[in-house]
Amino acid sequence: MRRPTISPTAYRRITLLALALLGIIVVTGAGVRLTGSGLGCSTWPSCEPGTLVPHDESGVHGVIESTNRYFTGFVSVGVILAVAGSFFRVPRRRDLTLWSWTLVAGVLGQIVLGGLTVLFHLSPPFVMGHFLLSAVLVGCAVVLHHRAGEPDSGERRPVATPEVRLLAKVLLAAASIVLLTGTVVTGSGPHGGDPDVERLPFFLPDVARVHAVSVWILLAATLWTLRLVHRGGASPSVERALKALVVLEVAQGAVGYLQYELGVPVGLVAVHILGSMLVLGATIVVLLRTSVVEPTRTTTPRAPDPVATGV
Repeated sequence: MRRPTISPTAYRRITLLALALLGIIVVTGAGVRLTGSGLGCSTWPSCEPGTLVPHDESGVHGVIESTNRYFTGFVSVGVILAVAGSFFRVPRRRDLTLWSWTLVAGVLGQIVLGGLTVLFHLSPPFVMGHFLLSAVLVGCAVVLHHRAGEPDSGERRPVATPEVRLLAKVLLAAASIVLLTGTVVTGSGPHGGDPDVERLPFFLPDVARVHAVSVWILLAATLWTLRLVHRGGASPSVERALKALVVLEVAQGAVGYLQYELGVPVGLVAVHILGSMLVLGATIVVLLRTSVVEPTRTTTPRAPDPVATGV
């Protein structure tokens, strides 16, 4: 029996599907918390003792939480396709296989951490860890999708100055700090997933200010990097990625300030969470674009010169 194969183009579509599903479940997971449905199911991994389906007395909260759990199945399918596709892709590449397995490890970690979050009644540190692991998963999926679009053979070379490449790493570190401080704000705020959940012992305006400062630092660092790139410090693709990142950062900051002034309405919080994933993905793209793989060029042997050979 002939071994099934898939093309590089088909595999890149699979990685895009996995990335989209991992991004969507971040938002649906946030929806569980924002609607107060974090404890809609009384147990884990089943929703109610002996059944995956919520009881009537669980109400809409049980439906919301169980639906998000069911969606995890679609995410798992997307990740499995990414791993299987890396084996059947022609030509097969070791880097794609390794990056696809990071998604498997992340999803397994999410399942365990999600169970602990429920068992510990939505304790903020577990909720924060669950979100941050989701961000890591999205980041790995961005890298996998990007690498799946690179040539299969060739030599990697930088297309940015050492200073710009260093700043691209600084941007990723700054974006990570923004995410971390954002989870502290969330853990101190009103949307804990259930009215009776204990919140972090921080004064919300104070942690919100710390988070805002981290955002301003990220924006300033991005603008400085863009300035260097505009002066010829990197290829045009890096400049385009940085411009997209600036737009996302400004939009994300505007949503953040607006939601704070309006008393953190759930709709804007959901938009802000989606924006955080977009900013993270765009930051990773900036770093990835600071180097490219130049395809190996094959030279076609030239026909003998009739004059030189005396023919």
